[in-house]
Formats: sequence, C-alpha cells, structure tokens
Amino acid sequence: MLGRIFTVGGYTLLSRLTGFARDIMLAAILGAGPVADAFFVALRLPNHFRAIFAEGAFNAAWVPAYAHVHGERGEAAAKLFADRIFTLLLASQVLLLVVAWLFMPQAMSILAPGFTEDAEQRHLAIELTRITFPYLLLITLVTLYGGMLNVMQRFASAAAASIFLNVAMMMTLALAAWFPTAGHAAAWGVLISGFLQYFLLAGDLARHGGLPRFAPLKIDEDVRGFFRALGPATLGSMGTQVALFADTIIATFLPAGALSALYYADRLNQLPIGVIGIAIGTVLLPEMSRRITANDHDGAMKAQRRAFDFTLLFSVPFVAAFITVPDVIMRALFARGAFSKADAAAAGATLAAYAIGLIPFVLIRSAVATFYARKDTATPVRASLTGIAVNVALKVALMGSLAQIGLALATAVGVWTNLLLVLFFAVRRGFLVLDRAWLMALAKFLLTGLILAAAFWLIARFSSSWLGSMHFRDEVTLVLLAVGGTIVYALAILILFGRRWLVSLVRG
Repeated sequence: MLGRIFTVGGYTLLSRLTGFARDIMLAAILGAGPVADAFFVALRLPNHFRAIFAEGAFNAAWVPAYAHVHGERGEAAAKLFADRIFTLLLASQVLLLVVAWLFMPQAMSILAPGFTEDAEQRHLAIELTRITFPYLLLITLVTLYGGMLNVMQRFASAAAASIFLNVAMMMTLALAAWFPTAGHAAAWGVLISGFLQYFLLAGDLARHGGLPRFAPLKIDEDVRGFFRALGPATLGSMGTQVALFADTIIATFLPAGALSALYYADRLNQLPIGVIGIAIGTVLLPEMSRRITANDHDGAMKAQRRAFDFTLLFSVPFVAAFITVPDVIMRALFARGAFSKADAAAAGATLAAYAIGLIPFVLIRSAVATFYARKDTATPVRASLTGIAVNVALKVALMGSLAQIGLALATAVGVWTNLLLVLFFAVRRGFLVLDRAWLMALAKFLLTGLILAAAFWLIARFSSSWLGSMHFRDEVTLVLLAVGGTIVYALAILILFGRRWLVSLVRG
C-alpha cells in the first residue's frame, strides 16, 4: 500500500510542481484583471462538473462496483460491465456537451451574474468556456479508464495524466502572442491537455486490460447497483464543488482580482489535497473494497487508520506554513510581472483562511472510503449536505466584510462540518474505532503543528531583519523556511512519536 501511495503521490507532486510553473506563467501574463477573471470562470466551470461527476461521484461508485464484479465473477463479467457503463457514460457526456454549447450564455448568467454589467468580459467568459468545456468529456473517460487500472493495481498513468494539463497550458501561454488574448491561449491549452490525458490512459488500458467498447444497453443488476450508488455519490461529491460554485458566483460581484486571489490561494491549498489526500484516498478505496469483498473488515479498518496517520503526518507542515507565513509564500512564488505584491497579499490572506480547513480537506477522501468501499454512497450525503448549508450561509454572511477571504473561511468551516459528521456516522456504524492510542496521536500531531508554526514565525522574522531589502529576499526566506521547517518537524516527530511508531507506520 505504501509503495502505491508514493507512486500516486510522487506523480501528483510532479503535477503540482509543473502546475506551479504554469501558475507563475499565468500570473505574469494574465495578472489578476478582467481577462484573468474571465479565464478562471472558463476553467472552473468544466472543472466543477469534472470534480462532481467524474473524479468525485463516478469514481466513488465505479471503483467498488468494478472491483466487486472483477473479484467475484472474473475478467469477462467485469469487461462486459465496463462496456455497458462506457456506452452510457459517453452518450450522457456528449449530450451534456451539446447542451452546454447551445445554452452557454444562459449558464453564464447564472454562474457569473456579476459579469452582466461588463458586456465585453461576459462575452469573453462565454467564448473561453465554450473552448474549455469539451475537456469534461475527455476527463470523464480518463476517470473511467483510471478506475479500471486502479483495480488492476496500476496507478502510475492515472496519477501522471494531469501533468499534461500544465505542460499544454505552458506551451500555449508561451505562444500567447498568436492568440486573440492570453486567456484564449490558456483555454486552448486546457482543451489540448484533455486529448493528451485521454491518449495516455487509453494506451495504458489497451496494453493491460483492453479498452471498453460500445455494448447493447442492458440494465442488469450490476448496472442498476452502480446507478444506485452513483446518485447519492453525486450529491455527496457536490459539497466542496457547490462551495466553489458559490465562490465563483459571489466573487463576480466583488472588485476585480477577487476571483484571481481565490484561484491562486486554492492552487496552493490544492497541493497537499492532491499530493496527500487524493493520492492516499485513491489507493485506499480499492484496497478497502478488496478487503471487504474478501470479508476482511478488520484489515479494512487497519488500512484506513494507517491512511489517516500518513495523511496527518504529511499535512501538518502545510497547515502550519499556510497559516503562519502565507504572504511570504505568495510573494516568493507569484509576485512578478503583472501580479503585484498587493495581489500577493490578497491571495495570501485568502490562503490562510483556506488553510483552516486543510486537515478535513485532506482527510475527507480517506474518511468516506469506508462507506464507498461498502457501496454505501448515501450516508456521506447527509454529512455533505449539512456542510453545504453551513458553508453557503457563512459565505453570504461574510462576503460583505471580508470579501474573498470570507468565502474561503466559510469553505473551511463547511468542510470541517462535513468531516466531523462523516467520522461520527462511521464510529456509530462500527466502521471506525477512535481508541485512546489514536486520540493521543491526534494530540501529538497538534503539538508538532504548534511547534512548527512557531519555528516558521521565528524564521520569517529573522529573515525579514537579516535580509533587509535584498532583491530576492522572499525567495531566500522561502528556502530558509523549507530547510528549517523540515529539521524542526523531523525532530518534533521523532521526540513525540518515537522511531518505533515511524517504523510500524512504514511497514504496516
């Protein structure tokens, strides 16, 4: 399990690093003005649908269902099941694409109502979204293929696919002078990356399992079971995405640059979510599905507890850094070209608000795995819908006084609500036992986080006075924070947890 986590996490980390390079180009070329806001709306719309229906709901329903058929009835039955789901999936996505193209002006009035006062920006947002929206169709097929490969214990290509998004966007941004605007260049990069990701996954699956083909639409018990799980999973995966939809809608009413501040803050916040939370959750779901199919419920619970420990071990440093020194991070990474230090300050404050909810963001994927592995996609919906209600209510309450910072803070409170309810339901059903040993581990993680936050604060203050007005002061400070923080955190973990705990965590 650990090797597979590092495979997924390693490729995801490479994706995030190339993503930072992409975002540095975006910040320098697009800045944080009207064209940038129009592009981020065009990027968010297909990404919201992708996160809800593709990587979110579809993956939660698909992986356990495919693993169950594959494990109980063999390769041939699993192949037929995949063919039928592929046929239904492709037909529904083509229909959605046609409807989106035809009714994009109406959709934009709902999703970005603040753009109605600026006809030029509204027209640009519609045009860019029509370019990016086919990306959803391609990524949905990528998710189907990736789920099949994951059940075969093949994780590398699915984890590496998103690297193409960053590479393609950097290539088109480098050629921005040949496009009507830099926003057009970035939008075409998104679409091109969808084709590259599709061919990568299709090639891997063709070599090792065979691509799904069109099949007669027969709604048998396997297909009905999949859709019974898909409906609640769709509602369950909507929690975070509805919050981000609300961010997009509300931010269009805020001053120019609010959407951009949300985007850059969320990009950094997504680094640990992707590298840690999604990587571990991606490996954990098929692992728990396989164990539960074999009636090894104790093994499934141990795998989940181990996933929680790994998640917290790798996440605590990000929380400490994002809350303590977000301004330094933003200036060092993005404050150049069209992206000013004032833009970096706004994005840094937004990042700190997001970071309050980072722990539940990275844990939620592993927390709901215990339900999804048992084909129970309904229970997490109750927690998710409650989190949505809290989230949206707080957004409305905080947007006036705190602008986009209030939106990020409301998202953090909403995801905490979601996670705590999921854990409550899991404990009540007997799927999770929060014993004294694990509660003590939580307390130790909290203490290490406080120690690390204090170290970051001291290093930042020391660097500010020592480096003075040095040209690359922020970049040097970021390096010192990384090196010093690594040493302090490693020592704190060794002292508080001990070498035996680390060895047992690695060896399982």
